[in-house]
Amino acid sequence: MMNNMQNNNQYIMPAAIVFSGLIVAGALVYSNVNPKKEAYLPKQGEPAADIQPSNVENIKPVTSSDHVLGNPAAPIKIIEFSDLECPFCKKFHWTMQTIVEEYGKTGQAAWIYRHFPIDSRHPVKARKAAEATECANELGGNEKFWAYIERYFEITPSNNNIDLAQLPQIAEDVGLDKSKFESCLASGKYAKHIEDDYQDGVAAGVEGTPYSILIAPNNQKFVINGALSYATVKQLIDSSLKLK
Repeated sequence: MMNNMQNNNQYIMPAAIVFSGLIVAGALVYSNVNPKKEAYLPKQGEPAADIQPSNVENIKPVTSSDHVLGNPAAPIKIIEFSDLECPFCKKFHWTMQTIVEEYGKTGQAAWIYRHFPIDSRHPVKARKAAEATECANELGGNEKFWAYIERYFEITPSNNNIDLAQLPQIAEDVGLDKSKFESCLASGKYAKHIEDDYQDGVAAGVEGTPYSILIAPNNQKFVINGALSYATVKQLIDSSLKLK
């Protein structure tokens, strides 16, 4: 009898683990808000903090004016709101690069970048860095936009510790004309564009960064709140691809 009980336990425990895993997976995919993990939150009183989360239907649709990495017609679109001085955005950037490398090969996923500088945490610097990426786009197109962000994340200490004097050097590092870049950045011509992205995020319920919204093939939207792991994002994508 004791042997029978031991044998039954050998099957019961693995089954319980699998069942628990399925519950977690289902909760992740079919809830509109994921648990906050490593999100960089604004200080109390910042406008975004007063917005109810998950107003995802308010988000602006993806257009040709967006910065897209991957197939613009991909069935999965992930819109990320990011602050360039946020350390968790820096971490999540590498996660999303891996996602695009995997799913971009088959045209299944596209990454859309929008700015969400948190002024209470990173006054002046996050917005100016965001403007710098737009100048990179003006001078070198979408390729240089993404190259500039990658190089920026490679060198910034984050948390408002970047030296803004490095911005032109980053432009030169990615192959842009330094003099033209400095002229563009000094003009402040992209300040409104950054603010428009920020307000789009506020309307969509963004409270901290990184904050991403996954749009499934059936147009259902799911929140990726924080610097979630590659495995978690991959699981969400794989499940969302089934939603036709």
